[in-house]
Amino acid sequence: MESPRSNVAIGELMFSLFQRPIHPELFVIYANRHVRTENYEVQIWITGCSHVISVFGQDDACLSEVVSAPGQLLPQRGLVERFQFTGPKTHKCTLRRGLSYMTDFQVEKMSENLYRQSHVDLERFAKNRGIFVKFPPSEDRGPEPFCYVDFEARRKELHVHTFTAYPEQLTMVKTQSLFDFR
Repeated sequence: MESPRSNVAIGELMFSLFQRPIHPELFVIYANRHVRTENYEVQIWITGCSHVISVFGQDDACLSEVVSAPGQLLPQRGLVERFQFTGPKTHKCTLRRGLSYMTDFQVEKMSENLYRQSHVDLERFAKNRGIFVKFPPSEDRGPEPFCYVDFEARRKELHVHTFTAYPEQLTMVKTQSLFDFR
C-alpha cells in the first residue's frame, strides 16, 4: 500500500465543510463505508492521513466534512467553512431543511510511549467497530501513521470520532462531529 504523506505539518492541514457531495476522483481512497438509516445515508472515506464524511439527508440535503493535506484539490462551490488546524476549535452551523452540524477538534502532541500505547488501544478498539487503516512508516522501524474513524448512526443523528496519527511529530489529530437531523 502506498503510504500517504504523514509528515505534513499539522498546522497546514485543512478542515473544509461543504453543503454538497465531494467527488471521489479527487482522492486516493484507502477504505470506505456506506451506511443507510431510515433518515439519512453516510459515505465515509479514509483518504490517507485524512478523511471525507458525506451525509445525505432528505430533500437532497448534503453535508461533507473534509480533512485534507495541503495542496489537495477541492471545489469552491458549496463551501460553507474552511480553516487550518492551528489549535483546538469548535464549529457549529444550522442549515436549512432541519440539518445541523457541530464539530470540535484538537491536536495532541504525545510522548513516544503515549503515542505507541494510543496506537495499540485504538487498533484494538477498532477490531469491533469503525474503520482503521494503518500505513507503512516512513522509517524502517518507526511508528506507523494511521487513520481511525469510529461512528455511531442513530435514528436522527450521526456521531463521528476520528483519530489520525502523525508519527514523525508524535501527534494525533482528533475530531468529533455531530450531524443532527431534527
